[in-house]
Amino acid sequence: MIIKYTKLLPLVAVLFVGSVGADVSLKSNDDIIGKWNVYAEAAKLDGEKKKIQVEWIFERDGTLQTISTDSVGRTKEMKIAIKYFVENGEIKKQTTPGRDKYESCKVIEKDADKMTLKCTYLFYFLTK
Repeated sequence: MIIKYTKLLPLVAVLFVGSVGADVSLKSNDDIIGKWNVYAEAAKLDGEKKKIQVEWIFERDGTLQTISTDSVGRTKEMKIAIKYFVENGEIKKQTTPGRDKYESCKVIEKDADKMTLKCTYLFYFLTK
């Protein structure tokens, strides 16, 4: 009996490890609608986080309102509206307003109050 369990243990461990790093697959825009505070960004998931003050407001019509606050105080607040949509479980958002170039952002972690995104060049850390 012990031999059977010891043979199954490595298989169970492999299955568990494979599921730990699984991305969250979004079903539609409704999964992210609302105001999110982007409080940090980083080049690596476990790397040094740079604090930022940005609000992302995902609207039902496919508009992502970005409101950034300049911590130095030169420009105070900047608002930019870009388009976004959910496709194949990922967020696709415009890289520049008015252009048809989009970047993909995978959702690494998400619950009701917290979300971590891996976009083309950076990881973003958000809270509700």
